[in-house]
Amino acid sequence: MQVEVLNIKGEKTGRTIELPEDIFGIEPNDHVLYLAVKQYQAAQRQGTHKVKTRAEVKGASRKLHRQKGTGGSRKGNIRNPLYKGGGTIFGPKPHGYGFKLNKKVKDLAKMSALSYKAKENAIVVLEEINLDAPKTKQLVDVMKVLNIANKKSLLVTAEYNDNLYLSTRNVPNIANTILSDINTYDIMNADVLVITESAAKVFSEEAVAEA
Repeated sequence: MQVEVLNIKGEKTGRTIELPEDIFGIEPNDHVLYLAVKQYQAAQRQGTHKVKTRAEVKGASRKLHRQKGTGGSRKGNIRNPLYKGGGTIFGPKPHGYGFKLNKKVKDLAKMSALSYKAKENAIVVLEEINLDAPKTKQLVDVMKVLNIANKKSLLVTAEYNDNLYLSTRNVPNIANTILSDINTYDIMNADVLVITESAAKVFSEEAVAEA
């Protein structure tokens, strides 16, 4: 899959890059996409919900009245779940929601997500963005000339760039990640995938190494 490399002015540089078909051109597997997104979202849950049982609420432990002879029902102490202020029966306890997925499944999910973006023509390969200092306006201007300023964009770079990260941090519809940290949820959550030229070359090199 040949893709034109654009400069930061939105113009064609005359260079193209080959995005490997076995990563960007497979038949997407919707079920593994579902599993990968579900795993990501489950991992975001803190799972800190907690209620007090009858062993933890305040209240005396004495029996309210004798077992027999009162004409009323038998009762234990005031912490009984049937009384106001008593403990909760079978309430939630802190626990994690995360679950494991095999590496091959997660890799297939990422390739499926990338293939969907390729089918939708939602991949832009951009030359390197070199910022001397964090400049949010300059980055927004780049997105404007690419006609994606109003779309959710995921900017993928080969290596971490502090100035680039700080420039994107304050823009709600632009996310920045490095290639080694890319995940299925971020790809699917973005309308457009903006990959720097050096990051795109890594895909090609990996495809050649595996061949």
